[in-house]
Amino acid sequence: MKRTIYCGLVREAQMGTRQTCCGWVQTKRDMGGVVFVDLKDREGILQVVFDASNLPADAFKEADGLRSQSVIAVSGVIRRRSEDTYNPRLETGTVELYADSLELLSQAQQLPFSMDDNISVREDLRLRYRYLDLRSPTMLRNLRARHLVQKASLDSQGFICVETPMLCKSTPEGARDYLVPSRVHQGCFYALPQSPQIYKQLLMVGGIDKYYQVARCFRDEDLRADRQPEFTQVDMEMSFVDQEDILIHLEKMFRHIFHTFTGQEIEGAFPRLTWQEAMDRYGSDKPDLRFDLPIVDVTDLAAGCSFSVFRSVCDKGGVVRAINAKGCADFTRTQIEMLTENALSYGAKGMAWIAVRPDGEIYSILTKYFTEAEMRALLDRMGAVPGDFVLFSADTLSTVRRVLGSLRLDVAEILGLRDKKKFSFLFVTDFPQFEYSEEEKRYVSTHHPFTMPYPEDLQYLFTDPAKVRAQAYDVVLNGIELGSGSIRIHRQDIQEKMFEALGFDKEQIEKRFGFMVNAFRYGTPPHGGFAFGLDRLVMLLLGADSLRDVIAFPKIKDASCPMTDAPTPVDPEQLAVLGLDKLWEAGTDGTGEKKEKVPQIDVAAVAGLARLSFSAEEMQSLQADMKNIIAFANQLSQADTTGAAAAEHIVPMENVFRPDEAEHLFDREELLAAAKTKEDGYITVPRVVEG
Repeated sequence: MKRTIYCGLVREAQMGTRQTCCGWVQTKRDMGGVVFVDLKDREGILQVVFDASNLPADAFKEADGLRSQSVIAVSGVIRRRSEDTYNPRLETGTVELYADSLELLSQAQQLPFSMDDNISVREDLRLRYRYLDLRSPTMLRNLRARHLVQKASLDSQGFICVETPMLCKSTPEGARDYLVPSRVHQGCFYALPQSPQIYKQLLMVGGIDKYYQVARCFRDEDLRADRQPEFTQVDMEMSFVDQEDILIHLEKMFRHIFHTFTGQEIEGAFPRLTWQEAMDRYGSDKPDLRFDLPIVDVTDLAAGCSFSVFRSVCDKGGVVRAINAKGCADFTRTQIEMLTENALSYGAKGMAWIAVRPDGEIYSILTKYFTEAEMRALLDRMGAVPGDFVLFSADTLSTVRRVLGSLRLDVAEILGLRDKKKFSFLFVTDFPQFEYSEEEKRYVSTHHPFTMPYPEDLQYLFTDPAKVRAQAYDVVLNGIELGSGSIRIHRQDIQEKMFEALGFDKEQIEKRFGFMVNAFRYGTPPHGGFAFGLDRLVMLLLGADSLRDVIAFPKIKDASCPMTDAPTPVDPEQLAVLGLDKLWEAGTDGTGEKKEKVPQIDVAAVAGLARLSFSAEEMQSLQADMKNIIAFANQLSQADTTGAAAAEHIVPMENVFRPDEAEHLFDREELLAAAKTKEDGYITVPRVVEG
């Protein structure tokens, strides 16, 4: 049978016509002599009716025995459903296919998890059987959305799509490269591209003028929710442009993508902040502007108070800054303690705060150290009125930025200000050209060594590198960097000075970038570009929590693939051909089997959270026990459960729930008032369990 129409595209216009549909059996309902099947393909679901009176006996028997997710082809006439069986949730909800022939293309075995959209499935199981997970409406929607954004072509803007090599030269600046050994040139390696940066600049030298590419990129770095080792970016470069030209182009492009994707328009121009403004006002170079909560500098006011913490920081050249959480004077003690603990985890030594009660009373330890006039000046600077809550950080500039930038997000989370359905774009410009690496004891490029500094800052290249601003810019959406770009260096003399400022000698320059330096000798146009993460943009537009939700076959935290088990050891013969046979046993147990990584549990941290005290010997024993338990759990997860019947055990219970309604909220001191022994705000009890 040959498909004539997708299941999800059948409409009343097809009624009375004969059609053939193919797809997966979503559900089956046996009504005695009539079997109803919801047949699903990528376009949607169509109800198919198998009537024993309209099918050969063997075909009806086959229909009656269909398993969930089996693949079939079915032919018959499209007819209107009876009115009482309309399904308004489906676009095909008023029609059905009345089958007269059936072909079973592939019978499905028992599934490793339910395909019911309303049942939650563990992510590790979904990723191991990703090909099944891709059939879910959510994943299909996400991949369609990704396609829609990717299709927002730059062709109409005069750009030419050019592919650049995947096997490149390693230029160790930035993240770690993924290396590919060469069989022909043994002992030598290619690098997979972290970005097409060098090639797109060479395309400008070659006169392409406007280039773009949907490029695959690879970076060997630690993963997180918005990062993958291999990712897709939309890459572009333009000649004879300045920074303003590119920013205007980017705003038009993102407006077009947003409208295409959501059908909505972005109101107003994209706001712009310099890097300095963003760091000072929001403590981050990618601030979330769905809400304000600005950071305010109060160093000059704090320097004159008698609070030793503030005074000592000011005397050492540090800063005191604060955030006013409007209307939050009613933060509970638990919330304040949580914010304080968060501040400590961000690098602060503590968190001072002021609550301005609704009646105007100032509730804070700081009232002991500020005169009435000083306190009034402080609250005026913060714009604090009755009902507000002000939190402080005092330390070095970098620490205060980090602490308050993070606390600002925590407060917004508590207040529900980070609405995934709200979108706020932002341009951040004028990044520092250099940042100091404590590890390398030298200045390194903030972006890459081909970024053009502002002409007026060239004089500081060797005398005060921290003062040099780059013609670099980021596009930020909801506190996440979508992408970055810069105006590139096109003059050979400036590029040579840049390499010198970075500490490269002529031999290093020739070894790493010789081909590029040579290209600049033959006429290079002024040029600049930009690249944004396709996966990241789609994740944000969909309100997804992770990049894994918008990538067909993603990696997990340790950069492995649960579905294929990559990376895996290879045959010794393959390594020998590459001249790498000595590395064979390094990653195996000597038999070619990959060594299993057993996750580690920090027993000391868990004991601290539980307020338990153990000797060093007990701690070592517990660590070994936990390792064995985790290893056993991993073995269980590998067990083949194919064909095993699902087991359920439900204990009948009645009247086990009651609403919790606190009549009085006790603070910690009240709760511990009757404790015989207490320490650090907790009850201490004698050991009653012996190991």
